[in-house]
Amino acid sequence: MSPVHWLFGDQLGPHFTATAGGGTPRDTRWLLIESRSVFRRRRFHRAKAHLVLSAMRHRAADLGASARYVAAETYREGLEGAVGDAPVSVHHPTSRAALALVSSLPQVTVHPARGFLLSHREFADWTARQRGSRLLQENLYEHIRRAHDILMDGDRPAGGRWNLDHDNREPPPRGRDTLGAPPPYRPREDEIDEGVRRDLDRWEREEGITFVGRDGPRLFPASRREALAALDHFVTHRLAGFGTYEDAMLAGDPVMSHSLLSSSLNLGLLDPGECVSRAEEAWRAGHVPLNSAEGFIRQVCGWREYVWGLYWHLGEDYRHRNDLRHTASVPTWFAELDADAPAARCLSTVLAQVRDTGWTHHIPRLMVLGSHALQRGWEPTQVTDWFHRCFVDGYDWVMLPNVVGMSQYADGGLMTTKPYTSGGAYIHRMSDLCGGCRYRPTDRTGERACPYTVGYWAFLDRHRSQLEGNPRMSRAVHGLDRLGDVAQVARAHRAAGDSPP
Repeated sequence: MSPVHWLFGDQLGPHFTATAGGGTPRDTRWLLIESRSVFRRRRFHRAKAHLVLSAMRHRAADLGASARYVAAETYREGLEGAVGDAPVSVHHPTSRAALALVSSLPQVTVHPARGFLLSHREFADWTARQRGSRLLQENLYEHIRRAHDILMDGDRPAGGRWNLDHDNREPPPRGRDTLGAPPPYRPREDEIDEGVRRDLDRWEREEGITFVGRDGPRLFPASRREALAALDHFVTHRLAGFGTYEDAMLAGDPVMSHSLLSSSLNLGLLDPGECVSRAEEAWRAGHVPLNSAEGFIRQVCGWREYVWGLYWHLGEDYRHRNDLRHTASVPTWFAELDADAPAARCLSTVLAQVRDTGWTHHIPRLMVLGSHALQRGWEPTQVTDWFHRCFVDGYDWVMLPNVVGMSQYADGGLMTTKPYTSGGAYIHRMSDLCGGCRYRPTDRTGERACPYTVGYWAFLDRHRSQLEGNPRMSRAVHGLDRLGDVAQVARAHRAAGDSPP
């Protein structure tokens, strides 16, 4: 009897079906299970549901007769109906819940994880060598660069510096609505997409499964062929302009020069090694500047590997960290992606991007969406769940460290050295989102007081005792003493409650 290997919906690239030696096993049968209960438990963005199901069905079609695609209420039901109690193998899943499931099934053998540059053992070995309690991303990034000979000149980093982030923080060009980058790769829908959309319509109509957001034409790759085309297009046409304005925002140009490859990486359609190699080759050939190549490579083999490793290293208790003791619920307008509710142009614009596409780049996520949640004191697990559900590239392993640790500072500084929040001045400097807004980024009080400026000072006032000893925050916290209206600002912020700004 041919062996059966189970492919989860984020294990869809050829590196999940290859043998350890890189070949393709001829007699293996591939099993993909579409579980409706996943969509009952969480109210996902419809574009995300569409992308995941389309990608799974495209992979089954690519595998042909050797694949069996099962639609069931649960994974257990699908597995029992497909193979009974026959032995099945699977690569280490990407979530603790999925790992608990496969580990509870006696017939399932779990193989090591794929889709990352470091194995669990290699990450554990790295953590054991670190001094103190801090596991710094920069140290892991350097380790990976050395171990995999990425962007190196001998034993030194190319260009003499490991991190060129200082060169990648320019505000957008003033007076321009767009960065002027070539448009990103966009796939074309096919009959598989039509079938997915019909099924989602039926689920909503007949089975009570509901979604948030809009499901327009699919914007992200759902097959290996599309993902490779997207990678090639980015490296050839867009990578050169990526670095300098990596942290900038423009209302009319939400994608800027970003790669839009995160969903393909997190579905397993692309392997991080091939993305890194393509970027380095482009730099060595003289086609892109070093700061752009390094910035992209750091996202893939620095931050992505760091978040993946921390997810498993920190344990399940990390999910419930709430060192700032934030307890407010995510309000309905935010949960429903009601971009018309807030008057603040930056928040309305970014929320509309999420509503319409299920995606924004990392700065709107961190400094507009996450910063607002942090200032309002929303409960971190609810914020994590919202990001997980509403972003096409959102998975438990992605969002748990990114939101709990970086965005909401709920781990008290275990992952980052300071809370990532700011007043309106930062948004004004790094974007054109303050233009035409009813609020002024410099105003703390009055009818035109910027909700981010009010929220920033109210946040510092509320958590002064916890933050004043932080070397990176002490100057800002002590700035409260120079404000004669801090009590008024704090009252205004409390009065706002969960109403849209």
